[in-house]
Amino acid sequence: MTGPDWGRPGHDLLPSAMTERFARDRGGSTLHAIYIDADFTDDERRQKLYDGDLFVYSPRPSTLALTEFAAELAREAFAPLDPETAQFDMAVEEYAALLAELKPRFIHHPESKRLIQDMLVDLGCDPEQVYFDVPRMRSSTSNDYLTTGIAFAFHPHRDTWYSAPYCQLNWWLPIFPISADNGLAFHPRYWQTPVKNSSRVYNYAEWNATSRLIAATQIGTDTRVQPVPEEEVELVPQIRPICQPGGIILFSGAQLHSSVPNTSGRTRFSIDLRTVHLGDAAAHRAAPNIDSESTGTTMGDYLRTSDLEHLPEGLIAAYDIPKPAPITAEIPPPGTDISEPATV
Repeated sequence: MTGPDWGRPGHDLLPSAMTERFARDRGGSTLHAIYIDADFTDDERRQKLYDGDLFVYSPRPSTLALTEFAAELAREAFAPLDPETAQFDMAVEEYAALLAELKPRFIHHPESKRLIQDMLVDLGCDPEQVYFDVPRMRSSTSNDYLTTGIAFAFHPHRDTWYSAPYCQLNWWLPIFPISADNGLAFHPRYWQTPVKNSSRVYNYAEWNATSRLIAATQIGTDTRVQPVPEEEVELVPQIRPICQPGGIILFSGAQLHSSVPNTSGRTRFSIDLRTVHLGDAAAHRAAPNIDSESTGTTMGDYLRTSDLEHLPEGLIAAYDIPKPAPITAEIPPPGTDISEPATV
């Protein structure tokens, strides 16, 4: 028996007419709602996120368990220094090497996955339908101490430029207190406005094979090929949601967002993870794609909340956009007459 036909989403760039209709459906405005501790079903919440709204949740026991676990790992790694100020007492090479050990320890720790399973169920996700990828511990040092490689400061981008499915949702949690000058920024005017970008050069499989492993060596200058805007991005107006440690900022992977340049005098530590809903992925219910041309897919990374099983292989394959073959021209041998044939 053959498996289900999942279809093939391709790049599915939204035509301009559909973009205009989408804008009209949303009132022709880039002003979206920010829901604070809203009591929606997960189905309702996902649809609002696909429409460009943001959700912010206050700390709760399940989220605090995750962020406090991450904080404890950070304190152990930096001891006797304070993780938020250790940058001022360490050489940047030493600091990068420490992060290169700390971050994978958190990412791959079985306790991290268990705590995420608890958190997602607590937030109303169906454990049989919602899949998550391993959590990342992010750091943003103050005053440009380290903004490359293992502590990369993200320029304005959409996760969809990085081979993410258009139904991806991002969960962002601060580990220690954050402020408006070291958090996360959203650029809402670009929800319906394409940004010229270089996502066409990004392939997730190639990134994993070549660039991910050298992150800790990228100090001062980051030479890894990443999708970036190819035109000036108007950073203002922007939204900088602030929540307490253990709070959640929840948004679509199609949102244009960036790291706030950190001028706080303290290193910001946070967690981000992504989820996809099986039913939405199969039915192609998602945020619109207006400017991503990346290839490959991250769908092979996702784990089912209930039992950590991967997504169905057929669905992963359907989302795996192939990289275009290079265009080559056959060069004729020397002496070949390449003049245009005479017309009669």
